[in-house]
Amino acid sequence: MTNLPICPQSTHMLVVEGLVKEFKKGPRIGPISFRINRGEIFALVGPNGAGKTTTIRMLLGIYRPSTGDIYLCGKKIRSLQGVASYVPEESAVYPRLTGYEHLYFYALLYTNNRTHAKRLADRAAEYTGLSARDLRRKVQEYSKGMKRRLLLGIALALETPILVLDEPTAGLDVHSAVHIRKLIKGEAEKGKTIILSSHNMFEVERLADTVAFINRGRIVALGTPRELLEKYNAHDLEEAFVKATSR
Repeated sequence: MTNLPICPQSTHMLVVEGLVKEFKKGPRIGPISFRINRGEIFALVGPNGAGKTTTIRMLLGIYRPSTGDIYLCGKKIRSLQGVASYVPEESAVYPRLTGYEHLYFYALLYTNNRTHAKRLADRAAEYTGLSARDLRRKVQEYSKGMKRRLLLGIALALETPILVLDEPTAGLDVHSAVHIRKLIKGEAEKGKTIILSSHNMFEVERLADTVAFINRGRIVALGTPRELLEKYNAHDLEEAFVKATSR
């Protein structure tokens, strides 16, 4: 297993300070600031177009921030490339490969060593929860939930210290969603730091240690689910979000 970065007790695993993305066309995103501890599940919650995916892309280095800083264990870094595995909202898969071939292909890209790639692919296959028969099928025959399991399986097998998930259970059937939530919770308990974006308030309330409500490119509220419920005198996170964003 890859060693996770060991931060001093007083140091956050990840600190984001004032990230801003300016577009020539489209709304400005930011400034975005937050802090995450090791083993924490941090959720960015908001409607489509609020800035969740843009924030994730800035963290990953897909977009270069216009301004702002990122710190890992107190050390300033350019992005999370190399320390984070990413599962995008859209299932980017190769339909003509079998499920197992898909896992092995990504593992080989990561390690460039066939023996190590085989071990990673075997580990990823266990994470997916897919049967041996399913893994022999072409990915073009897979449901959306099976494709998500495939992508999450390889992301977990790489054992990076940070896992970034964009709408991890969007559009999935109940069984696939439950399986993925159990995997996410289990990885956090092992010490992995999880960043997820979602507009599924039920899911966030069950999973997240810390929640950031994001609306129109800004974080408008930040806290534990309990803190947000108390702050907005709400019965659930959905009601808290409505109250936070209507002010």
